[in-house]
Amino acid sequence: MNLAAAANETMAHNSNLLVYSAMAVYTLAFLAHMAEWVFGSRSKVGRTAAALTRQAAAPAKASAKASAGAAASGGTGTAVLERPKVVTRSVTGSRDVPDGPGAAGGTEKGDLYGRIAISLTVLAWGLHVGGVITRALSVQRAPWGNMYEFSTTFAAVAVGLFLLLLLLKKNVRWIGLPLVTTILLDLGLAVSVLYTSSDQLVPALHSYWLWIHVSCAIISGAALYLGAVSTLLFLFRDRHEAKLADPTGKQPGAFATSVLERLPSAASLDKFAYRVNATVFPLWTFTIIAGAIWAEAAWGRYWGWDAKEVWAFITWVAYAGYLHARATAGWKGRKAAWLGLIAFLCYLFNYYGVNIFVPSLHSYAGV
Repeated sequence: MNLAAAANETMAHNSNLLVYSAMAVYTLAFLAHMAEWVFGSRSKVGRTAAALTRQAAAPAKASAKASAGAAASGGTGTAVLERPKVVTRSVTGSRDVPDGPGAAGGTEKGDLYGRIAISLTVLAWGLHVGGVITRALSVQRAPWGNMYEFSTTFAAVAVGLFLLLLLLKKNVRWIGLPLVTTILLDLGLAVSVLYTSSDQLVPALHSYWLWIHVSCAIISGAALYLGAVSTLLFLFRDRHEAKLADPTGKQPGAFATSVLERLPSAASLDKFAYRVNATVFPLWTFTIIAGAIWAEAAWGRYWGWDAKEVWAFITWVAYAGYLHARATAGWKGRKAAWLGLIAFLCYLFNYYGVNIFVPSLHSYAGV
């Protein structure tokens, strides 16, 4: 074994150590995020918000009773029932919920755990990025030549986007718990099932398009993931608000109330998801175009209806339909949310399903 090969093996070993270290710190961050939600849920602000919501719904209940009374007496009274607007405030006074579940709960202890969680997430992300970089240095190429490398880089970019939004003073700390949870699952799957030893790629992948096409796919997917998380949380929060607004329906339980009132309003979650998906859609479009150009250079044709190409296009159509429905048909709320989740599932199948279960020209990159 020559010196260069030994150095490469050392870099690859260091990369593995850094990834495992990142997973350990992400686990601590997960526990801190959980503590933020637990302590933040024991709040006067949350109880006050629920009380205000019930007060807002009270006139609707009174109107419903008045309408029933008028109908019984032969009158023509009608009641217009509208969902009360639910607005909660953090301890810093900002509207909606946005300094995090602990701050939204109005408890300094819960907010402290949230800040600790973010600090640990930053530390874990630094180790994580170090693992990605040393993996690249071990073979002197882009660190996304197989599913293991793609997964670890994807996770690093997703956390990086989350931290960037925090740095830009965006109120997104509520993403922290689901983000760290899924990052741990992603890395666990990567190191246990998808792991591939550091090695050089087949000649067809030695192209500058590897840097362009795959990096765009990773950034697009990470952003679409954040949008999907917001969409999923929107569905839970919207249902919660609907129950609070229904004067005749069963009110949500104490646990659901304590958890879901730590989130921003349903309208805010829906708006965040739409903005993220709309912003990254042009990049996903460029990703497909770049892939077609690379395919022409590698295989002599721009499009060959390969499984990876087909599902990338299906994903594009799904997100185009989501954005078109929002812009022209006026779809908002649950219908648009379900369409957005279906689109992200198409992205996931394009990555996991096609790579593992469907024969494809892209399979030569290995698992």
